[in-house]
Amino acid sequence: MVVTLGMNTQFAVNRFPEPDDWIGIVVEKLGLNTVQLTADVLNPFLPEEVLDRETSRIRQRCAEEGVRVESMFTGAATRVNHLLHPDPVIQRVWVNWFKRLFKITAELGGDGAGSCFGIFPVRDYHDPARREQLLHRGIDAWRDLSRYARAVGLEYVMFEPMSIPRECAETIPRAKALLDQCTDGFAVPMRVCLDVDHGALESDDPRDTDPHAWIRAFAKNIACIHIKQSLDDKGGHYPFTEPYNAQGKIVPEEILNTMAEAGIERCSLFLELSFRERWPTEYSVLDDLKASVDYWRPAVEAANAGDAT
Repeated sequence: MVVTLGMNTQFAVNRFPEPDDWIGIVVEKLGLNTVQLTADVLNPFLPEEVLDRETSRIRQRCAEEGVRVESMFTGAATRVNHLLHPDPVIQRVWVNWFKRLFKITAELGGDGAGSCFGIFPVRDYHDPARREQLLHRGIDAWRDLSRYARAVGLEYVMFEPMSIPRECAETIPRAKALLDQCTDGFAVPMRVCLDVDHGALESDDPRDTDPHAWIRAFAKNIACIHIKQSLDDKGGHYPFTEPYNAQGKIVPEEILNTMAEAGIERCSLFLELSFRERWPTEYSVLDDLKASVDYWRPAVEAANAGDAT
């Protein structure tokens, strides 16, 4: 098994917007060379000339520092209805937004891009006929996007199983069912970005909140995994620092052993950490990032050496 420890750039939003800053932190502070770039750092809604300029800056800086943008993903500011928006005109705007996201990903040398599948509005979710209509419209949109992804050179598209029914794929059976619906006519595979802190707390099946069960269930379809410390309340993107590790259930060696046992041959683990703009959190961001990388690095190195136990 080959495991890459990387960084999702959500930590940088509104703190380190310049490529020199966030790339410098990834390389110099954290000692990493792989990132998942979020759309909150480079939003496809920006004018085309700005996107071209910023994409070029990121590509050049990454080349200079030996950093690889493996994929792109939506972030907190783009956690919206998008492909399940009830207004077909607005939904089509988001289809085009994703096409720009995919184009940027390809220009940066990435393999794939994605998001949550889509988010149902409350009213539409509670109307079974309307919910089914929006779901099929969303599947059609992802099918269209898969064709565009292939045209620009991406290898896959991906969605992230979430934690409530309205945000889709919150249980293992529902995630499997959705993945099965995203095959016919897809030009590149639909894969899964797992998150060790997601899954439905309201489910009667304890596997639905067990990251090990999710890894076993989707081993053949995982594009990458979002990692953060997970507490019983699933209340935040917690770093791997001593206070949270004492309460949390995510143990690097256990996650990596499950991945190996499930037959995963290659996978990237992206630290997806976010920090509130409050005292004292605002002032510990870099230290918490470093502590989280240090917590995972020995286990990843052991797994890559075949020494995981």
